[in-house]
Amino acid sequence: MIWVLIVLVLFVFQTATILIGEYRRPAKTVAWLLVMFIFPVIGFIMYYFLAKEYSQRKIVRRKGHGKPKGKRHPASDAIPVLEEDEPLESGKYDLYEDARLCGFLCNIPGSPLTERNQVEVLTNAEPTYASMLAAIDEAKDHIHFEFYTIRHDATGRLFQEALIRKAQEGVKIRVIYDGIGSYQLSNAYINKLKQAGIEVQSFLPPLIAFFDKRLNYRNHRKIVIVDGKVGFLGGINIGNEYVGKDPKLGFWRDTHLKLSGDAVYYLQQTFLTDWLFVSGQRVSGESLFPEHHQPEDSLVQVIASGPDAQWDAIQEMFFAGIVAARKRVYLTTPYFIPDPSITMALKTAVISGADVRMILPYKADSRIVQYATRSYLLELMQAGVRIYLYRKGFMHAKVMLIDHTMATVGTANMDMRSFFSNFELNAVLFNHDVIARLEADFLQDLKDCEELKLAEFEKRSRWEKGKEVLARMLSPLF
Repeated sequence: MIWVLIVLVLFVFQTATILIGEYRRPAKTVAWLLVMFIFPVIGFIMYYFLAKEYSQRKIVRRKGHGKPKGKRHPASDAIPVLEEDEPLESGKYDLYEDARLCGFLCNIPGSPLTERNQVEVLTNAEPTYASMLAAIDEAKDHIHFEFYTIRHDATGRLFQEALIRKAQEGVKIRVIYDGIGSYQLSNAYINKLKQAGIEVQSFLPPLIAFFDKRLNYRNHRKIVIVDGKVGFLGGINIGNEYVGKDPKLGFWRDTHLKLSGDAVYYLQQTFLTDWLFVSGQRVSGESLFPEHHQPEDSLVQVIASGPDAQWDAIQEMFFAGIVAARKRVYLTTPYFIPDPSITMALKTAVISGADVRMILPYKADSRIVQYATRSYLLELMQAGVRIYLYRKGFMHAKVMLIDHTMATVGTANMDMRSFFSNFELNAVLFNHDVIARLEADFLQDLKDCEELKLAEFEKRSRWEKGKEVLARMLSPLF
């Protein structure tokens, strides 16, 4: 009898701990309770090491993971920020015609809209790598290189050699890789960089992250900055699979951006914030934020988000864009596990008359994530959202188009991990030509897709539906 009482007390304690710890996100509460029911003791241990709110960490409060302090840089004074009373330029940017969306975007902390920029859309890895390597080759002062995944393969060695060559020329180079995303990266690869004088840091190595209860929080950003003047961000990491050499996934479809101008200041600021966290070094200097002569060509907003921030800025940007849509919402994402607000926004947009289309991969690199994704599709299709499955290879691009008003490209997937657990980085774009280029890519991708029809989807077996239900219940943990 005493053992029954002990088990009951432990069960109540574990349940209460999860309910109190996750009360802000009911879906996550259900997921952890399910894990605990299936694995009564192991599940709670997993919760203890994986689920604690990142912002509660002592190490984060001690080191800080906000804006770098110290010398003011041009981003403080020189970047024009759109104010409410600024004259509308309706012929230049449609954003100015939507006061609510414009007001929201202008008030995201630390992410002002910048006008003096040039934007180049890079479709797929080969042109992206070529552009990155060309920029690296022209570096004179510094290179900042940050990726979720860096592979020790032919592609990884190509960048390794380029960085070492520039280090030997006296260029200062700093590299950040994620401890989980690059867990296969060899010590030999890292040591070769260090021997060339390159500073290399890992973001939350697995063992440290496990014992510090931060294993669930990853740096998913992909950033290259050259001399503070040219920057890259988007969905592409460093590895052979991105050029189509994965035998399982084949052709890899992705989107990246090359930026020059004021927006690069905010890429730089994001990298320096991450560098401060991983190394404890507060880097400053005039060369990090150099003056440039880029004319007012493209309006760009760089938005960083992560579990350390008070705002879920990228998730809120997605939501604000979707609810502002009048004519169309075009989405491309490799992983679709939305929170309830995004689901409701998509349904509301399509019911209100917008053309809402979404491209997802037909091939999946994770079966459980694919089942979780499918569990969300029925209610969207019933509302009128059109779902397309990309058949040419693996779709990894992370792009959203809202009318002709805005587009966003970056590292964030349309899933709860990107919204709430990962450190992510997106650029929001407003230039008509840039949006038209992304639209052309989307329409081209549709030609390589098969539309998922509601009547066919409803015929899937009970066994398939059961797997979707289980995957959906666990999906907040993916």
